[in-house]
Amino acid sequence: MLLRFEAWKVTLLLVTLIAGILLAVPNVLTEQQRKDYIGWWPTQPLKLGLDLKGGASISLEIDPVELRANELRNVNRQVGDKLRETPLIPVRERNPEAEAIIVRVADPANTQRAIDRLKTLGGADQYTIARRADGAIEIKFTEKHFKQLQVNAINGSRDAVQRRIDKVGLTEPNVTKQGETRVLVEVPGLDAKGVTSLVDTLTTTGVLTFNMVDEKANIADYQVGVPRNNRVALPDDSEAGKLQVVLLDAIITGSDLSKALPAFDQNGGNSISFTLHGPGAQKFGKASSANIGRRFAIVLDDHIISAPVIQSAITGGSGQITGNFTQQEANNLAIVLNSGQLPAKLQVVERRVVDASLGADSIRAGVTSSIVGVVLVAIFMIAVYGLLGVFAVAALLLNMVMMIGVLSGFGATLTLPGIAGILLTMGMAVDYNVLIFERIREEKKAGRSPMTSVEAGYEHAMATIIDANVTHLVAAGVMIGLGEGPIRGFAITLGIGVLTSIFTAVIVARWMMSIWLKTARPKWIPI
Repeated sequence: MLLRFEAWKVTLLLVTLIAGILLAVPNVLTEQQRKDYIGWWPTQPLKLGLDLKGGASISLEIDPVELRANELRNVNRQVGDKLRETPLIPVRERNPEAEAIIVRVADPANTQRAIDRLKTLGGADQYTIARRADGAIEIKFTEKHFKQLQVNAINGSRDAVQRRIDKVGLTEPNVTKQGETRVLVEVPGLDAKGVTSLVDTLTTTGVLTFNMVDEKANIADYQVGVPRNNRVALPDDSEAGKLQVVLLDAIITGSDLSKALPAFDQNGGNSISFTLHGPGAQKFGKASSANIGRRFAIVLDDHIISAPVIQSAITGGSGQITGNFTQQEANNLAIVLNSGQLPAKLQVVERRVVDASLGADSIRAGVTSSIVGVVLVAIFMIAVYGLLGVFAVAALLLNMVMMIGVLSGFGATLTLPGIAGILLTMGMAVDYNVLIFERIREEKKAGRSPMTSVEAGYEHAMATIIDANVTHLVAAGVMIGLGEGPIRGFAITLGIGVLTSIFTAVIVARWMMSIWLKTARPKWIPI
């Protein structure tokens, strides 16, 4: 019997309703009231999205050209280490060029031996290593390996961006992957000026290396940023952009840093103090001991910050990076170095700033539309279905409370598309009642008693309701799986709304009706 509710069913129904109401309660209290009365309650009110609260949305995309160049530079160092293994294979030239690393060994007779050794860098699915017609060895990424590098890079970029935002101290930031190549950053309450500073922090690659300067090199033989002879010419910002030639193979890299902090140099200027991990400190100590009197360059994102002379062995594992920094630049640079370098520079694909006043207008419009919708639906249902319509309206209000409660429990973020999802599910919930009530009307006309009419109405309408809800849940699942941003927010609200609508419009409303039928024992149904 569909109208029979055992004690355990009633208990479960009431517990579910009470839990939903309690989860929704924080949304109608002020922050102070929440602290005073329900500070122990774990649920927080619904978070408001940028389109409701105001703030900034920044979509960042990784630069595949720079990613390939950076990865080739890393592999170039590994190639040098591999060829220096015993027995040494002398090299005349080793450079990353375009999409490959080109190696020319000093003795052409050693070319095949060098190829065989380089093949131990990785499998055939990672690199293609071949001898060119001019005798040089060419090392390239396979397409499969480069695609995997891109996937790893976007994951690493998302983590680095999250760490940078956390260190900046912004409120409730949201950092998510957007497809396979982008990172979406959403920061409520951030204005246009704050966005500019944040973008500078997020898009700084942060590739820090210490490289020896080749003071004997002829600058005229080099183009800026183009490797040649395992060297490259870079601008020295500490000397008004004067070019310096540095060795490509770094003494240490940013991964060797343990900690970086903004500080002041001996002249009171802004600087960054750093501490190295144990292995990094050993490498730097060994290199500085062997090169006393020579200059080494501190390189950040292909710009030389400073190029001091090594006065003595630096074995303490700490030091200072000096340059023409402002205090803000020193702070931002310390954040970048502590958060880890990006695999490649992030480019701003889209930047949106929503004013808080526009968000407030959107909230008012959303609340007004919801109230107007509920009132119109209530008037229609009561006018057409009488007392049964009252049951439907009560279930509809409970459905709204349950939806808000479940969304709050999951820590969901409410957006304008989310409000649209709530309104849609409210309409769907009414549809279920209309199907049931019209079936009850038909059974009443056929001469059945009130109890059997209601029983038959629910029994015959259930198949249609279940079919409709399955298709709605499938559609919501597809949008959640394939959609992004507003589409996913709408789909999540729709999916939760479908489940709460079934519970309130079918189960709760039926329970109310069963209580009425058993207590009032009406002779006819007012419909």
